Amino acid sequence: MPGFLYDFLEQIISGDQRLMESYELELYHTQLEVRQNHIMTILTVVTAIFMPLTLIAGWYGMNFRYMPELEAPYGYLIVIVISAIIAAGSLIYFKVKKWL
Repeated sequence: MPGFLYDFLEQIISGDQRLMESYELELYHTQLEVRQNHIMTILTVVTAIFMPLTLIAGWYGMNFRYMPELEAPYGYLIVIVISAIIAAGSLIYFKVKKWL
């Protein structure tokens, strides 16, 4: 086999190897991005569930004297039930949307 043909084939083979290494690196980065997107989705869902509950806790953490719910006999229970409904509704919504 002539030397120039051997060198030409060697360049093609080494080019294929570099191309395969490039594809493997690209595949690794793609898998890494998919995992990061999944983690960000979970963090977003958790934030969306706890944000309304944090708002309710913030309201009740203020020292207002004339909040009508404070005088109601079942006011505390109603707030707990509303918080549970918000959390459960959020979870159901995210399950239906297949975000969780």
